[in-house]
Amino acid sequence: MSKKVLLATRPLVPPWDEASKNFAYFLGREVKNHALTLLTTKTALEGLPETVTEKPLFPSGHFNLRAKWNLFQYLRKVRDTFDITHYLFTPTKQNTSLIRKFALPRKGKTIQTIATLRDDLYSADDICSMLFADALVTYTKKTKGKLEALGFHNVHTIYPGIDLQRFRPQEKSETLLSQFDITKEQFIVMYPGEYVRLGATDMITDALISFFSQNPETDIRFVFACRVKNEADKKKKEEVRKRLLDANVLGYITFSDTVSDMGALYNTADVIIFPVTDLHGKFDVPLVIIEAYACAKPVILSSLPAFEEFSNEHICVTIPKGSSEELIKSIAELKQNVALRTRISDEARRYAETYFDLHQTAKEYEAIYDAL
Repeated sequence: MSKKVLLATRPLVPPWDEASKNFAYFLGREVKNHALTLLTTKTALEGLPETVTEKPLFPSGHFNLRAKWNLFQYLRKVRDTFDITHYLFTPTKQNTSLIRKFALPRKGKTIQTIATLRDDLYSADDICSMLFADALVTYTKKTKGKLEALGFHNVHTIYPGIDLQRFRPQEKSETLLSQFDITKEQFIVMYPGEYVRLGATDMITDALISFFSQNPETDIRFVFACRVKNEADKKKKEEVRKRLLDANVLGYITFSDTVSDMGALYNTADVIIFPVTDLHGKFDVPLVIIEAYACAKPVILSSLPAFEEFSNEHICVTIPKGSSEELIKSIAELKQNVALRTRISDEARRYAETYFDLHQTAKEYEAIYDAL
């Protein structure tokens, strides 16, 4: 039987360059056996089935204080409306306390998708107080195990699916190559991470200065594909640029901010790197990794325990955390060894097709909707 389902999210509006809203939009597009309501702006979304209702709740795509207040007020208003309320934002002490006290549905069931647990910030008691739904969905089996150890029994793991048609192997984008001032023949290495969070920027900068200073004739070019999200990011980007300029290697590096077509961005690279030292504030499964896999790109990861569930020697290259020397060595090996690069790329694509197909993810969520 079809049920009325509300996806409680941040504003769903293009560009599709942010993991949480991307996932909610694509889930809304793929679930067809239930009547979903998506929270949007006045910008109508494309490609949605007739079963979806768009509620233009937000004035813009910014999830600021006003937007959060709009969301809370709406959740309070529709407590008797939906068969299922599905929360897709990261739970915090504040937002869950407000919902439980003032906006918890009076009818119907609830689901919380927990993209990241943030047990680096919260105690076990805090986490228990923040998770209230009839069904809890984690991105990884590791997080599911943590919740079960805390006494939760209503936990499911569903990997966050991606659109494998949108993220597929393609030719390098001529538009982006022109924007980056890089030729198709040059070997492009890309970091689609963050400047301040994740702890990789300084190590990457050290590696770039060392490599390009010693190899001035190289045809390798590097792209910092990092969005500037706040003043701290802006300051860090300027600091990195100055270090590269002072070392006389800035000509090998390009800085990119927001790119609306992330598939084109990944496909413009020959190698993607994500050698981060922590995932604080990121999803348990950083979708940049999976999207790069799906585009058949060899990915270099750091040896974080959090990556073990979706990495192995067949689908990526893993280096010791914080090692600029191993980063340079791995990039050089992938550049020189075309057979290795091709094998890893092909295996990565197959892995994404097997475990992160959005169609399968939608079916698994529909099964939970059916069961509640």
